[in-house]
Amino acid sequence: MGSRTIVVGDIHGCYDELVDLLDEVKFGGNDRLISVGDLITKGPKSREVLDRFMSEPNFSAVIGNHDLALRRRWNGEKFKLKEAQKPTHKDLKKDKKHYVAYLNSLPFSIDLGTHLVVHAGLRPDVALHSQTTEDMTELRSLGPDRASRKGTPWYEVYDGEKVVLFGHWPANAPRRGRKAIGLDTGCVYGHQLTAYIIETEELKFVAARRAYDPS
Repeated sequence: MGSRTIVVGDIHGCYDELVDLLDEVKFGGNDRLISVGDLITKGPKSREVLDRFMSEPNFSAVIGNHDLALRRRWNGEKFKLKEAQKPTHKDLKKDKKHYVAYLNSLPFSIDLGTHLVVHAGLRPDVALHSQTTEDMTELRSLGPDRASRKGTPWYEVYDGEKVVLFGHWPANAPRRGRKAIGLDTGCVYGHQLTAYIIETEELKFVAARRAYDPS
């Protein structure tokens, strides 16, 4: 089958669905798996997801806003966690030194040549090195509030050289722009976990086993 690069949407602790997706794509030893971030929180098995990504040399990820929140807290910042983040913090805090080393290693973007992986988005017509941390982990729309679900979605305007693969903004089906594909299809909310195979331009899906976060 050869080597493939498979980019997966927000996992949010849905470890069983991650295993299902690896089976669905027939993940092989020469393949590479890249997460768009938010490996943890909300779902039931954040520890298992982190352990798997930390132990697999061909697994990598960009950092998502939920991963970043725990990273900041565990690095000693006076950072207020959201309610959805507190159970994972409580579960993992005794091992935080072990996990924060991994979270500290996660970049804000991964360049795949023809594609670029970020968690949330990129501001159109702004160079990558000038994008802010907040934009890459929180951006949805181009209005005054970057996190707002109202206004013009950034991916409808973005027209950069590389196709951006992103997560963060769940939808029933992958979000599409001219040069962007959103892979967060709400697995933790009971929908599905999605992957995109770079070489074949295929989308693959597995159903969530249940809704772990009713919100």
